[in-house]
Amino acid sequence: MTGSIIFDPLLQWPLVWAAVALGVLFVAVAVWRGLTGWWLRGLAVIVLLVALFNPSLQQEDRAPLSDIVILVVDESASQRIATRPEQTEQAIAAVEAEVAALENTELRIVPLGDAEDDQGTLLMSALAEAMAEEPRARLAGAILLTDGQLHDVDRAPDLPAPLHVLLTGEEDDWDRRLLVTNAPAFAILGEPVTLTLRVEDQGAVPESEGGTAPLEIAIDGGEPQSYDVPVGQDLELPITLPHGGMNVIQFTLPEADGELTDRNNSAVVQINGVRDRLRVLLVSGEPHPGERTWRNLLKSDSSVDLVHFTILRPPEKQDGVPVNELSLIAFPTRELFIDKIDEFDLIIFDRYKRRGILPSLYLDNVRQYVEDGGAVLVAAGPDFATANSLYRSPLSEILPAAPSSRVIEEGYKPRLTDLGEKHPVTAGLDSFAPAAADEDGPGWGRWFRLIDLEEQSGHTVMHAMDERPLLVLDRVGEGRIALLGSDHAWLWNRGFEGGGPQLELLRRLAHWMMEEPELEEEALSATAEGQTMTITRRTLGDEVGEVELTGPDGEVVMVPLEEVAPGRFEATVEGPEIGLYRLKEGDQDSVIALGPAAPKEFEATIASGDLLEPEVESTRGGIARIEAGVPDLRQVRAGRPAAGRGWLGITPRDAYLTADVTLTPLVSGWLFLLLASLLMVGAWLREGRS
Repeated sequence: MTGSIIFDPLLQWPLVWAAVALGVLFVAVAVWRGLTGWWLRGLAVIVLLVALFNPSLQQEDRAPLSDIVILVVDESASQRIATRPEQTEQAIAAVEAEVAALENTELRIVPLGDAEDDQGTLLMSALAEAMAEEPRARLAGAILLTDGQLHDVDRAPDLPAPLHVLLTGEEDDWDRRLLVTNAPAFAILGEPVTLTLRVEDQGAVPESEGGTAPLEIAIDGGEPQSYDVPVGQDLELPITLPHGGMNVIQFTLPEADGELTDRNNSAVVQINGVRDRLRVLLVSGEPHPGERTWRNLLKSDSSVDLVHFTILRPPEKQDGVPVNELSLIAFPTRELFIDKIDEFDLIIFDRYKRRGILPSLYLDNVRQYVEDGGAVLVAAGPDFATANSLYRSPLSEILPAAPSSRVIEEGYKPRLTDLGEKHPVTAGLDSFAPAAADEDGPGWGRWFRLIDLEEQSGHTVMHAMDERPLLVLDRVGEGRIALLGSDHAWLWNRGFEGGGPQLELLRRLAHWMMEEPELEEEALSATAEGQTMTITRRTLGDEVGEVELTGPDGEVVMVPLEEVAPGRFEATVEGPEIGLYRLKEGDQDSVIALGPAAPKEFEATIASGDLLEPEVESTRGGIARIEAGVPDLRQVRAGRPAAGRGWLGITPRDAYLTADVTLTPLVSGWLFLLLASLLMVGAWLREGRS
């Protein structure tokens, strides 16, 4: 119970002060006129003013409140390396015991994990949120249990009590990290692209670690290559992408002896390889309705350099016209098929037949071109079933199907085979149908010619009536070849009976033959959105095994896949933390990074109080290393130093809760009015006798 005198005036304060001024003036006039009772008049004025002020005795029933100490525990990824988890547990137990030994003091423990979107450690934000939940008048101190590597020091709240830091880590910690300071998102195939790397050492680096570090580079999870690179210097690294599409380049520093962590020893760069120009050689055996369709489709893509030759005057044509009167361009066979054949990305034979224009030696060179990594597409016409067929040439060694010498002239709808529904070249093509599917297949327009083929190798992805092969794909050596057993694909482009997906089919064929990763038959890939990754496994088989997923911390998890479409299996996984993940299923492997491969949390791993020192000094707090022992807690007065050797101080707040308030007036209005009247009458009588 406490008491105090308060004033509760009977009038508003301006009127009370006006009354005071009027009373003073009244007494001053009495003195000026020499009235002997002026002092009695002054006493009367004082009594009336005291009554107006209405003094009261205020008594409060107070309940004392305990002081609060906030302990923010940093549980981010960098706090889970080396001996820091054990140090954190030790410090929490020690602080709990110290606070429990203090009278009228409570402890609030606030855990802090990793922030979303790779924002790092938001230590000050957590402290501000914890302070907002507690009465400011009860806050006796705040303690941060951390490695000192925070990323929001500019958000430090205004503390009414000391701020202390308990620092994890050890004095002799050292770490090595890899940074990719410059990496383009796109690069042109065949041209080197320059990446800028840097290897940095932090902390107490041992003398045994020289000025170089081993660096391993792997592309798309392949066999890594090792190099010795300088430490502490920018390294310009030229790289030529091996294929089009997304190239995943992984850089790894092997973990050194005594290094704090290897979580920042890896980096993944994803560069999309694009072709500067796609060089296509189109050789048409003779003019026909589909020739212009092929030409228009290829010329519609601005990235395609098309070289097109049509055989208008074969050797057997004898019409008596002198050669010097013809405007035809001679077919540069030697230049195209000997000197510059390797410059083409794709060669298309459109209804071409042997006429002696291309000797067997040149066609054998085409075969060798495919085995060395080239691509050939044969669009067969009726001549493919004759004795002049390309099959009766050295190309027969690489063609995936042989003609039966029969040409079928009747209407049919091309259909996908069971394998074609899985193959990335044709999978989903039925969704491009202008009409609904029926028993005759997708709602595409009909074709009216088929070269009867006998499959010998490869994969038949489209067939015609009676399941006769229509489109056969195969791999030969390092290259690829495709055989289309009809010259009526142009009917789709003309929109006959609704047409069909000729443009999409040709685009996929070209990209598959260019070995684009997104069109590989057997592939394991993953895409990420935030911390969620979608794993995709494409295969021509009927089933796949579980994916072996290795996290940034080395933990391995087996992920089962579910078939979502023919030949396509998927799974969605929530990554527990930011970093580099490795995937493996059978002979397929891949890598993916959730966030950066070296997250912000591992940019600086050496424990240090430098960032927090200005905030700690402004509250007269202290920074202590747990390695040297957890300091004691003491109570100190406000404004005094709150840290010393082996101890940290908190400021008692003496906060209380008012349970009840009692007001007792000290002045009786009628009594003071009577007293004032008597004084005024006394002054009148005294002055009257005078």
